[in-house]
Amino acid sequence: MATANLSGVDAQIREMVTRQLDWDTQVDASAIGVAAKDGTVTLTGYVDSYAGKLAAERVAKQVRGVRAVANEIQVRLRLERTDADLAQDVVRALELRSTVPDNVQATVHHGHVTLTGEAMWEFQRRDAEKAVRHVRGVRGVVNRVGLAPMAAARDVRHRIVEAFHRSADLDARHITAHAAGDVVTLSGQVRSWLQREIAERAATDAPGITRVDNLITVVPPSDEDEIC
Repeated sequence: MATANLSGVDAQIREMVTRQLDWDTQVDASAIGVAAKDGTVTLTGYVDSYAGKLAAERVAKQVRGVRAVANEIQVRLRLERTDADLAQDVVRALELRSTVPDNVQATVHHGHVTLTGEAMWEFQRRDAEKAVRHVRGVRGVVNRVGLAPMAAARDVRHRIVEAFHRSADLDARHITAHAAGDVVTLSGQVRSWLQREIAERAATDAPGITRVDNLITVVPPSDEDEIC
């Protein structure tokens, strides 16, 4: 009986993810396959851009009941580009993003971009990756931009908790944040993968933090919880 129920839940999750992929205008789902087991969704197939691959992952994570996503989608370009041409566009994209430090550099190998350098803040590191992921021809991005060491604020945990409570999409009552130097460890439970990511972003943006260990688990609400 337990196996039948589990299979039924997995089938429902797979159907919801498939429908959401078909509905989202940023995803070409015509060649994407979806599998689900125990709340873990595996995406396969191919798309024509790295941004489309990330968009498919984002859509899957937002579906109720999804606990994890394995993104095995391949990027197949309609028109191949040389690494030299791609590198020029990547450099230009980094220059146009004002928040990206000047010392961030990029190398391109078979369409895969590797970013290196150093940033003062985590949002600068993220912006560098965002700047290049939409460049036509990019197959993948490895972000090796480091963070300059900074003195963590004494009240960093207080700031993180405040950020949690400011977010209308996040119930922070079951989340704890422990700061040790420039590292924050998050634990507890949330009801969706989106809430888990909101919590991580809030902690990441706290001053002086260079790493976030996100141990928060996703526990979707039961039908009885929603009725109550």
